[in-house]
Amino acid sequence: MNDFPTVALAPALIVEDDAFAQQRLRGLLTEVAGADARIDAAGTLADARRLATGDVPYALALVDVQLPDGCGVDFIGWLRRTRPALPAVIVSSWAEEGTILAALRHGASGYLLKHAENIELAMQLRCLHRGGAAIDPVIARRLLALLPQAEPPPPADETIHLSARETEILRLVARGLSNREIADSTGLSRLTIETHTRNIYRKLEVGSRTAAVFEAQALGLLH
Repeated sequence: MNDFPTVALAPALIVEDDAFAQQRLRGLLTEVAGADARIDAAGTLADARRLATGDVPYALALVDVQLPDGCGVDFIGWLRRTRPALPAVIVSSWAEEGTILAALRHGASGYLLKHAENIELAMQLRCLHRGGAAIDPVIARRLLALLPQAEPPPPADETIHLSARETEILRLVARGLSNREIADSTGLSRLTIETHTRNIYRKLEVGSRTAAVFEAQALGLLH
């Protein structure tokens, strides 16, 4: 998945089988992206795949985990293979560690929880639009808690080497800085930052900012 300075929020695809949750997400996207934003919804994976392979150039997908005909995490993995430039964010009641990690490894650009207040979800969508990661604070704490509880990280894979500049940029990503903010901090252009970020994604074989940070930490590449 390419990393852009900002993420457009529309046209958007909501993959959610609950009518109330669909309407809630539609309202939040309309609030953040504007009243004229195109927002489509699918209640099944089959309908979601049909829409995603159609003519609408979706800029964002909001995906539930539990759907009548399968798992939203698998749909995100399918999107990464078929629509790699389409950011997908989980919006779910599920907060189990296994589900969170599976979503990030499949290429999710963020993970939000349905029980969050509307103002919190809208803030996360605005953060995503600015180029940040849409991660619920509860999810972020769970991810951070995994690191000290895990076994000591294995030595960095000799086949994975990040340059000093790539490591510097990834550390700034881990601090939550957007591409624009990283460019300002390093004195580099945003285009250069995007190029470095794509190289980081390729080397780590990941599809999102959050997954890149998590994978680099797991490999001992960030100290």
